[in-house]
Amino acid sequence: MKLWSIEGNTQRLDGGSMFGNAPRTMWSKWMQPDAENRIQLATRALLATPLNGRTVLFEAGIGAFFEPKLRERYAIGGDGHVLLDSLREAGFGHEDVDVVVLSHLHFDHAGGLLSAWEEGRDPELLFPRATFVIGREQWERAHDPHPRDRASYIPALLPLLESSGRVELVDGERTPALGDAVRFHWSHGHTPGMMLAEILGPERRDDGHHGGVVFCADLVPGLPWVHVPITMGYDRCAETLIDEKQAFLDDAFARGVHLYFTHDPDCALAGLERDARGRFSGVHQVRRLQARSLGATGPG
Repeated sequence: MKLWSIEGNTQRLDGGSMFGNAPRTMWSKWMQPDAENRIQLATRALLATPLNGRTVLFEAGIGAFFEPKLRERYAIGGDGHVLLDSLREAGFGHEDVDVVVLSHLHFDHAGGLLSAWEEGRDPELLFPRATFVIGREQWERAHDPHPRDRASYIPALLPLLESSGRVELVDGERTPALGDAVRFHWSHGHTPGMMLAEILGPERRDDGHHGGVVFCADLVPGLPWVHVPITMGYDRCAETLIDEKQAFLDDAFARGVHLYFTHDPDCALAGLERDARGRFSGVHQVRRLQARSLGATGPG
């Protein structure tokens, strides 16, 4: 099995919102804001093949579906639909993808499922042969969002997914489309039923699989958020998320699981290190994966 980091369109969001109650004097050392206090963010997907005999894309980024006014509001970067271009650079088309795994359905994680905006045309669903794997609780949330996060969902996306007949809803740690190759972890602090997919490593010990890769979604959006107390203002419940993150990172560290970041502009993959105080940091940072084997996710 080989892994590729697949870049999507970028965005800029307010740094204070992205770092919750951390002061600007702290977070600006990690990510430099622009004149409008916004920081650059990636929307990066992960491609794995063959995984359970299939070509699998983990998430789809923000895409290019926004009309010009909203594209400007969220400072969407990149010409056209960058995710599709990145897939082509890796040697794939969206038509080649068998499974798309969505941690949750916020627009910066699922917008890439839609065709690029064209005036006078409704968006179309891409990935014509893919099964769309989504957590059931998040699917229900997207259909009936809270006023606080209603703007995070794409109203046009849900009926397109439903009419495709290719949605596979997940309740537990496994799903038929991915078999025993992927295990799901669950988080509710950012949004209900966020699904974190771990591609299981080849080494099996008494405490489980070692050496895999886990797609961290918005539990750990990038390297600065590896520090457990750091949360986002967008999170539904910061205390819940901190508790979930602590348990998640403890487990990943114990089993040598590498973290895959969707929003970090400079780092796609990192291992974990823990100091004498118990504080985590990212090590063996990798900016880009290009046909990289699962067993080579360490240094280099």
